[in-house]
Amino acid sequence: MEIEHLLQYLKDKGEELKQLVLEGKYKPNPVRRVTIPKDNGATRTLGIPTAVDRVVQQAITQVLLPIFEPQFVETSYGFRPRRSAHDALRKCKAYANEGYTYIVDMDLEKFFDTVNQSRMIEILSRTIKDGRVISLIHKYLRAGAMNQGRFEETKHGLVQGGNISPLCSNIMLNELDHELERRGVKFVRYADDLVLFSKTKRAAQRIWENILPYIENKLGLKVNREKTKVAYIGRIKFLGYGFYSSKEGIQLRVHPKSIQKMKTKVKALTARSNEIGYELVKLKLKQFITGWVNYFKLSDMKRLLKTTDRWLRRRIRMYIWKRWKRVRTRYTMLRKLGFNHNKAFQYACTRKGYWRIAKSHILSTSITDTRLKQAGYYSSRIISRR
Repeated sequence: MEIEHLLQYLKDKGEELKQLVLEGKYKPNPVRRVTIPKDNGATRTLGIPTAVDRVVQQAITQVLLPIFEPQFVETSYGFRPRRSAHDALRKCKAYANEGYTYIVDMDLEKFFDTVNQSRMIEILSRTIKDGRVISLIHKYLRAGAMNQGRFEETKHGLVQGGNISPLCSNIMLNELDHELERRGVKFVRYADDLVLFSKTKRAAQRIWENILPYIENKLGLKVNREKTKVAYIGRIKFLGYGFYSSKEGIQLRVHPKSIQKMKTKVKALTARSNEIGYELVKLKLKQFITGWVNYFKLSDMKRLLKTTDRWLRRRIRMYIWKRWKRVRTRYTMLRKLGFNHNKAFQYACTRKGYWRIAKSHILSTSITDTRLKQAGYYSSRIISRR
C-alpha cells in the first residue's frame, strides 16, 4: 500500500484494525529488507514495515515512551524527546573539561541484529503488565522479512527501520546505563554509540575489562574488540565530531572523516553523470550544506568553512564546465559572460583537465563568486552567518 492510500484505508478499516489489536489477533506483516552503504564500505541492513504496521508501531511507541522515559538515565540522549546529538556532545565536552580525558570508545557489534529477543521481552514485562501489548511487540520482533522475494525469519535482533526499534533499543541498553551508574562510571550514550570517561588511561582500561563480561554475558550483546579502544579524547570520533586541546580547554572540531564524507556527498551531487538539472542541483546543494553546517555548528570551524567554501566554489565551476560539453557551447557561454571572440574561442578549445580549469583564470573571471551567488549557489560561509 502506498502511503497516500493509508488515510482512506484507516477510514474504511480502522475499526476492524483496532478490534484485531484489542483482541490480540492482529498479525504483523514481514518487513521489506533493504541495505544501505556505510562509511567503511560495508552495508547496513534495514527493514521497512508496511504502512499499516507503521501506524500500529507508532501507536505502541506513543503510549510506551512516557512510561519508560522516567526510567532512562540522564546521560542517554538518542531517540528521546527534547534531547539531541548536540546535547550528548556538550556533555562529553563538559566531562573532558572536568579532567575525564581518557575514553573507552565502545563499539557494540551489529547491535540491532544481535539483541536477544527473549531478554528484550523479559525486560519489557517488568513494566508492561498487559499481555496483549507484550504479545504484539513479540509478534513484531518475530514477523520476519522479505528479501528479494524470499521470506527470512527474524529470530534475533530488532528490525532497524521500524517505529518501535529506537524505543526497544533504549530499553535494552538502559540496563547497561544503570549498571554503569551503579559502578560510578561517567558515560555518554547516543543510541548504540557509547563512550566511557576516566581520568587516566589505566583506569579506563580497567573499566573496559570489568564491564565487558556484563555486556556479553548478562545482556547477550557482542562487543567488537577490534574497534573498541581506550584512547585520549583527542583521538576518538563521536557522532561525527572530534576533540582537541586549546587554551580554553577541550573543544569540539569536525572530524576529518566527516569532512571527507561531506566532500564525497558534494561530489556525488555535482557529478557529470548526475543529469538532474541546474535548479535541482542548486536546491540539493543548499539543503545538504545547510544541514551539514547546522549539525557541526558546535565545532570551531571558521578556518574549515573558509577552505571548504573555496573547494565548493571550485567544484561548482567544474560541474558547470562539464555541462558545457562541446566547444561551441563553451564558446557561446563565455561570450555571454563577457569575453571577446578571440579569448572565448581560445578558452573554449583548452585541453586542460576539468579540476585544473575550475581554478584557472578562465572560470574565476567568468563564473565569478558574485555570479554564483546571484545564480543561487549558496556557500557554507553564507549559511553559517545566518
